[in-house]
Order: sequence, then structure tokens, then C-alpha cells
Amino acid sequence: MIDPDDRTAITERIAMHGHLVDAGDLGRLDEVFTSDVVYDVGPMGADPIHGLDGLRAAAEALGDRNPVGHHVTNVVLTEGVDGSVEAVSKGIGINADGSCGSVTYEDLVLRTEAGWRIGRRRVIPRRAPLGR
Repeated sequence: MIDPDDRTAITERIAMHGHLVDAGDLGRLDEVFTSDVVYDVGPMGADPIHGLDGLRAAAEALGDRNPVGHHVTNVVLTEGVDGSVEAVSKGIGINADGSCGSVTYEDLVLRTEAGWRIGRRRVIPRRAPLGR
């Protein structure tokens, strides 16, 4: 069973991603991710992104194509046998033109000296209803 304080801390880490990216505060992504994070966007047709520097560079390269709003919801946490936590959540991205999209985040969350951090994130686009 995940301790309620840990559950809150993990959920806040997941939510913090959107606040930092939307504000362009990419220098603080270490508050959310481990330094060696693997950000797997393969399901979206791109190569996985490795490390914080890679994540910052990818966000900067997207420039104006980044969503203006990242919203996360429906967070479900499962304790791993090694003390890690698997988190699955829904993400909604709002673009500058008002269009939006939905993804599922699959995260591996690790307890570090700095607190809970996401060590791996897989981003799966949702483009069809009923899981098709």
C-alpha cells in the first residue's frame, strides 16, 4: 500500500510537469524527472528522449508547436515490488489554436534523495475511442 503522503507527493510531481512546461520553466524539470529520464514518445512516431538536457532541447525545438496547456487527470498509482511506483494518468494538451489532444502517460516513479521523480515516461496518444 502506498503511504498517503507518498501518494500526494507523487501526484504533485506528475502535475508539476504541466505547470513548468507551460510556463517555459524548463530549467526546473529536475523537480519532476530524474537526470537520466527516458521520455518515450515512440508511440507518437518519434525517438525516445534521454536525460533532462534532451528533454529541454526537445521542448525548445518544438517551439510554438508546444501545447499552451498541459492538463493531467485520472492518476492511478500501483506500488512496485522494488519500492518504485507505476503511475498511469491521462493528459490533455491544449494548443494555441484551440485544438486539443489526449494522451495516456505511463510513468515509472522512483524515490530519490531529492524526493519522488519520474525515471521513465511513455506517452501514448489517444486518437480513437474505446481503446481502438
